[in-house]
Amino acid sequence: MSVFTPLAALLAQLANALQPLFGGAAMAAAVIAFTLSVRLALHPLARAAARGERIRARLAPRIAELNTRYKGDPQRMQRATTELYAKEGVSPIAGCLPTLLQLPVFAVMYHLFSGSGGALRQHALAGAPLGGHWLGAVRAGGVFGPQAVVYLAVFAVIATVASWTYVRARKAAAQAAPLPAAAPGAVAGLAKFLPLLSFGTLITAALVPLATGLYLATTTAWTAVERAVLHRTPSEPVPAPGGVPSTK
Repeated sequence: MSVFTPLAALLAQLANALQPLFGGAAMAAAVIAFTLSVRLALHPLARAAARGERIRARLAPRIAELNTRYKGDPQRMQRATTELYAKEGVSPIAGCLPTLLQLPVFAVMYHLFSGSGGALRQHALAGAPLGGHWLGAVRAGGVFGPQAVVYLAVFAVIATVASWTYVRARKAAAQAAPLPAAAPGAVAGLAKFLPLLSFGTLITAALVPLATGLYLATTTAWTAVERAVLHRTPSEPVPAPGGVPSTK
């Protein structure tokens, strides 16, 4: 038995439960409900990431002081920065975990509704097969045809969330402290690349089955709302310079 079989059965059962409410769109509703369940399970990690971002912003003056004090000694700068972040219980990669842990879920959703996914891909949303692709919908009825309009609605959600997320991420990056010198180059690069991921999601949604596009639209919308709620918490007071950990 394939590892995907229980997941397919779970989605089918969820769709059956939602049938009285959503009729022929029950499977699409099941995909959205499944996505929301995954994001709810990952919420504690998102809360930890938000806490880490607030702490890094609070420590920004002390990181700047370290940069000045150990400008000519990168090794001491690395040790001091690492100690400071460790003392505060902050990990430079914590903010990436909720995104990285969703990759297996994305892969599962793609498999279940791809050509090898079986019966699930035959379900539809407003006439557009959940296993279909945007280009196929365009070929069937044009860019604004009945099926393609469903994809355009998904794209509109992702594009709106991507723009809003990008603006907020840029503002947050301008206020946050830099990553510690101990962070690998790949981590630093990923932190800079993350604000652009939502726009990449828009391209991805045009290439994957519609059900996977629904997953992407739902998870990006959840992320935007989640971050807005978590970051409403006022930042902690910025400490006065000093108290930098010793590197002796």
